[in-house]
Amino acid sequence: MKKEWIEVAIITSSEAVEAVSGILYNTGVQGVSIEDPKDIEFEKKRPQDWDYFDESLLKVKDGAVIKGYYKEDENLKNYLEYIKERVNNLKNCGIDKGKGIITVSKVNEEDWENNWKQYYKPYRAGNRVVVKPIWENYNPEKDDLVVQLDPGMAFGTGTHETTRMCIKALEKYVKLDSQVFDIGTGSGILAITAAKLGAKHVIAVDINGTAVESALKNLEYNDVKNIEVFQGNLMEKVHGKADVVVANIIADAIISLTDDVKNFIVPGGIFISSGIIKDRRKDVIEKLRNSGFKIKEVNEDGEWICVVAKRMI
Repeated sequence: MKKEWIEVAIITSSEAVEAVSGILYNTGVQGVSIEDPKDIEFEKKRPQDWDYFDESLLKVKDGAVIKGYYKEDENLKNYLEYIKERVNNLKNCGIDKGKGIITVSKVNEEDWENNWKQYYKPYRAGNRVVVKPIWENYNPEKDDLVVQLDPGMAFGTGTHETTRMCIKALEKYVKLDSQVFDIGTGSGILAITAAKLGAKHVIAVDINGTAVESALKNLEYNDVKNIEVFQGNLMEKVHGKADVVVANIIADAIISLTDDVKNFIVPGGIFISSGIIKDRRKDVIEKLRNSGFKIKEVNEDGEWICVVAKRMI
């Protein structure tokens, strides 16, 4: 007998993909899939990073579709109300919700557990880092660092602009003796990238238990031994100081964490923050400066920015 799940689908904008995904992760979601035509178009323009490109995947959509999968239980009604409220509130956070249409339907487990994988192929996320799903083949070039990933239903596949910018920043700032903290690790992609780049030790934290499980599995696929993964927030779970802290979350979370994050970075250390929509650029930069950071880089990709800051005091 096939197991049935409740599929909650949100039609939104590419800009809102990470925000909507975050909304779902705050509920009892068992899996999340992301279909974003902008990601597929991005890869189509860079065929050197694909083993192949299936034209049938390039479906014309008016925006991205985020799907969450739930057990049908007494909590579902409350989850749906929370999702509707938060999606409608995105505009107050300066994020375009797109159509913001939410639909609910029943699906078989095998339909959502495997079909989404057809959209996810090996690709070059940075100058050296190549992200490869565990079910795909890839012939690495000289100096490639291959991150093997099962994103656990899109817990950070690396295709989003915010993740790509973090990977490129890690390539630039992680050294062989670096201690790195990854806040909101998701699939563990940034923590694994830091380890592959030669970091001495990496600590990854996420408040979501499913994300932590996903990250731990991905550590095994990459055979990295110098990463610790904890469930909770940075202040509760981490001791000591890092040379590099990376946080690919959202602007409001970065702003609220900045003062605390500073206490976990050595003087002269680097704070890489991403998941920041362009409209919140000024707010994040102002907070970083007021907290004793010097802005080293502000990088843009699509509607998103990544700020690289150095702790001065």
